[in-house]
Amino acid sequence: MRTAFILLLALTIAQAAESSSPRIVSLAPHLTELAFAAGAGEHVVGTVEYSDYPDAARNLPEVGNAWRVDMEQLVFLQPDVVLAWDEGTPVDLVARLEAMALRVVTVPTFSLQEVANALRSIGRIAGTEQQADAAAERFEAELKALSRRPAGQREMSVFVQLDDQPLYTVNGRHIIDEIVTRCGGRNVFAGLQQLAPAVSLEAVLARDPEVILNTDGTAAETLSQWSRWTELEAVQAGTIYALSPDTIARPTPRILKGMAETCAALEDARERLD
Repeated sequence: MRTAFILLLALTIAQAAESSSPRIVSLAPHLTELAFAAGAGEHVVGTVEYSDYPDAARNLPEVGNAWRVDMEQLVFLQPDVVLAWDEGTPVDLVARLEAMALRVVTVPTFSLQEVANALRSIGRIAGTEQQADAAAERFEAELKALSRRPAGQREMSVFVQLDDQPLYTVNGRHIIDEIVTRCGGRNVFAGLQQLAPAVSLEAVLARDPEVILNTDGTAAETLSQWSRWTELEAVQAGTIYALSPDTIARPTPRILKGMAETCAALEDARERLD
């Protein structure tokens, strides 16, 4: 079995080297979405679990999930390029792929500008530079428009809730932190070391955020969860909001929709608090 797999790998690499149309396997749902946004959808031959946008991505073969990959299935797809998630795809998995002489491109998306950079990078890989550059320029223009805030507005303290059992949030390196900042907020857990750390209820109560933004539930569910903690300023002011995880949590062009929702929520909160 192992000998057959090695022979298959050698044949795959030889065929990939002769290919004029790059075959791409994506190891994260947001990378799949970025590839389609960069005009490279027809080059994507494999994805991972939860790659559900756009609709065409749902029909592609899956090689596993964002953390575990079926190597034989991946090699069977004969990729020229494997797109990996910076600080998401396990380091040992990347090393294994590279040891198999597969080309792995790690794509960072820790900032909003890096989303535009990723579009351009994938466009160069796939030979779809014109479409990718146009998508990146649209993204940058929309970002610039969304980032305009009246001068002199005070920052509001914000707790970003990714999950409730346990409570997960984001630190200052996470792209959601940048969105909150651009919308006039201050992430109360920005100083933590982990990108998406678990925090205690006591820690949230101690920081007493003026605004709670939840990406894991409806507004009614979030309000019900926090309503018992009447000492929280966000509860007293009613400044508790639910955001769509598909837009706010995925670093793709759709994140600007999530940013617009975040800015609208913080603007409503500012009116309630001031």
